[in-house]
Amino acid sequence: MTTSPVTETGRTGPSLQEMRRAMGSFASGVTVVTGLDEGEPVGFACQAFASVSLEPPLVLFCADHRGRTWPRIRAAGRFNVSVLAEDQGDVCARFGSAAGRKFDGLAWRESSWGTPVIEGTLLHVHCAVDAVYVAGDHDVVIGRVLALDLPGAERRPMVFFRGEFGIGGPTVPAPDRWGWGDHWG
Repeated sequence: MTTSPVTETGRTGPSLQEMRRAMGSFASGVTVVTGLDEGEPVGFACQAFASVSLEPPLVLFCADHRGRTWPRIRAAGRFNVSVLAEDQGDVCARFGSAAGRKFDGLAWRESSWGTPVIEGTLLHVHCAVDAVYVAGDHDVVIGRVLALDLPGAERRPMVFFRGEFGIGGPTVPAPDRWGWGDHWG
């Protein structure tokens, strides 16, 4: 058992490294959250995504305050979450990196709700921003689900676990340049 040091504020809690290591033991799916900002498609890779409520239909994702893309999506008021398949490492690399134009040469379309939809993914969740809560260095975003599309339901999802993509077979390390090995959520 690991014990946690007392912080400068006098609270007991895990160190940043302990938190990364422990939370890396929780397998999560990999998504791309997208929106349109003044007609320009924007998006980022996100592994902190979950269903919140069936009635009303709500989902959530967490976005880092320091990110450049989330404020642009928030201003638009609508977003799409595309759940990646296990063979979509190239899409994950595009949206997990701060470099490059993420939509150049990518198959995507604008949805009826005015959000970019990445073609070839497992699931598209079309949402409107319902509420945003500040939680530490992230925003917890609650989205009201407007519609769902399941174009790739028969395929296996991309899973992130202990700093790598995949479970129970060959895994693919997350390159350091994506920041996935050092930062979760």
